[in-house]
Amino acid sequence: MNLNTKEWKEFQIRLLFNIHAGKYHYKNEYSAGNTPYVSASNVNNAISGYINLEPDFKGNCIVAGKVGCTAFYQKNDFCATSDVNIFVPKFKLNQYMGLFIVSVLNKSENYKWRYGRQCRVGDSRNIIIKLPVCYEMDKYGNKIPKQDDKCIYSDEGYIPDFAFMENYIKSLHSKPITTKVRKNNNYLKINTDEWHEFILGDIFDIKKGKRLTKADQTEGKTPYIGATDSNNGLANYIGQPPIHDGNTITLSYNGSVGEAFYQPEPFWATDDVNVLYFKKENGVEFNKFIALFICTILKKEKYRYSYGRKWVLENMKNTIIKLPAILNDGKAFPDFKYMESYIKQLFYSDRI
Repeated sequence: MNLNTKEWKEFQIRLLFNIHAGKYHYKNEYSAGNTPYVSASNVNNAISGYINLEPDFKGNCIVAGKVGCTAFYQKNDFCATSDVNIFVPKFKLNQYMGLFIVSVLNKSENYKWRYGRQCRVGDSRNIIIKLPVCYEMDKYGNKIPKQDDKCIYSDEGYIPDFAFMENYIKSLHSKPITTKVRKNNNYLKINTDEWHEFILGDIFDIKKGKRLTKADQTEGKTPYIGATDSNNGLANYIGQPPIHDGNTITLSYNGSVGEAFYQPEPFWATDDVNVLYFKKENGVEFNKFIALFICTILKKEKYRYSYGRKWVLENMKNTIIKLPAILNDGKAFPDFKYMESYIKQLFYSDRI
């Protein structure tokens, strides 16, 4: 299924959802339990932990932090901090529609609510997003947006195409949506307390990119990787031959410092980017699954290089990261097979 956002129409969130603020609970009010506790986070589906209180909010809704406005679909009943807004649907929502709308919200709203700006309940109600709409044919055989004066979801009477949203998300993967990871009927779990520290330079040979001015670039098909935080680091395509091999990781040390991406094909990297070559001494074949696991770990190091600090080559080689490990005669070795298995069994992994 293809997306043509040019044909989408605008909808005010207040017409699609009732919006409420979360409820603050003091730490002495709860202990560990089974109820998800949602916070203003941009990771782990915004769940900061599980507590023993009864849920304050019903599941099958969308939540978004007041700062950053990162949105997540919540399937189960939950509690939420006061830093979170809860979007309760006025229509029959399901997880597929929820994931579609969450993606639209995160693409259109995140950048507006950074640097301490809060998206409060009133601000959330005024959010306008574009969504696909239902169509009909006019008497000339032309496709036109379907409208209904009684439609409560749009001031203009446009009818959201909820069926399209659901079917689009379903088309993205062949495996059922799940929130757990399986291996031989057992759930793989992440327990970083059992991980060990490794020096990045012991796992990878790290090589620099090379400066190429825009004036010197020609048109072509070679991926040109820059110090950007999006599009897998791809800035554009150039006519110069690649200077680095594929099946490697690019890690920016300047610009958007700490952005790590797996590069499947040979490419040219700018001088703001270092390239990580997996060492043969590791004893396994490097692949995109291992790479994606390690990229996630590397991105956790970004905070060390904020405010103009560069992650220079020598510091990068000596960087210590924690990884799953195998112990052999008392010595720890990275468990690359575990990393591969973990990524392979995440939902949507069949689309990697």
